[in-house]
Amino acid sequence: MAEMMPQPVPAPTAASETPSVPAPTPVPTPAPAPAPSPVPQRRPEWMKVRAPTGENHADLVQLVRRLHLHTVCEEARCPNLGECWNHRTATFLLLGDICTRGCRFCAISKGKPQPLDEDEPEHVAQAVAALNLRHAVLTSVNRDDLPDGGAHIFARSIRRIRDYLPTCKVEVLIPDFDGNREALRIVLEERPDVLNHNVETVPRIFPRFRPRASFARSIELLAYTRQARPDLITKSGIMVGAGETNDEVLEVMDILRGAEVQVMTIGQYLAPTKSHWPIHRYVTPDEFAMFRQEGVRRGFRHIESSPLVRSSYHAHAHVGPSESEGG
Repeated sequence: MAEMMPQPVPAPTAASETPSVPAPTPVPTPAPAPAPSPVPQRRPEWMKVRAPTGENHADLVQLVRRLHLHTVCEEARCPNLGECWNHRTATFLLLGDICTRGCRFCAISKGKPQPLDEDEPEHVAQAVAALNLRHAVLTSVNRDDLPDGGAHIFARSIRRIRDYLPTCKVEVLIPDFDGNREALRIVLEERPDVLNHNVETVPRIFPRFRPRASFARSIELLAYTRQARPDLITKSGIMVGAGETNDEVLEVMDILRGAEVQVMTIGQYLAPTKSHWPIHRYVTPDEFAMFRQEGVRRGFRHIESSPLVRSSYHAHAHVGPSESEGG
């Protein structure tokens, strides 16, 4: 997701003091990571999915086109698009469909964005109401060209969804706003039900995987959110098979729990094209099951871990009872 040029953080006022953020588990200093060699073999059977079809899928395609919206399901070529859309759920992509960053793993177009559509929150809310969603997910491209990184569009979208459909839970999958604490506060003030910010990979690989981002900054964002809004559910995720080791994945779990992150998603990395970061290997279903067991053991409220998992997969379940409660 998105990064911006560094901006000064305004001093807190008496009415809005900055909470003291407990130090999360220290993030190890990453060693340089060589790019992994491409995987020559075909995708295993467990990575194959059906092409999206069905009446609900067609209806949603028509709706997002009519309202001039974008979905991350399409832009990021999500393997679960067919399943999710046939359940009339979607993740809406705010702030246009062109990103100002060039992360090595991402399929979304990079370049100079179009002017911001200030009517986008209204259109998103209309789509959510038309679909009668019980859980809407809002994410965005990075908009380093905007002073607040587009935070006000997130905030207004949350507000308008609740105006149209008060029963709908709202999850936001936000960029790091380049460490701009005030931009983060703009989103938090609207009290989304879930705040998600993905670290995407392990610290050793991170500098080359996401060259304009910072693993430590992402962890600080998650820790601050949990301290500032303890009523919100915090969430993060990584992709595996990009050159990391299983031990490094478990280390990321520990770091996220140190920041009091409650929900984690783990899925197979899939290179969008040959010019993107290559796949190192296909992680087996047994390994994903092990990650899930380790996540439950570490105290995550929910953990989604399987080859086709993406950030918004089964998102509606993450606001329900924790797995330890039988949810």
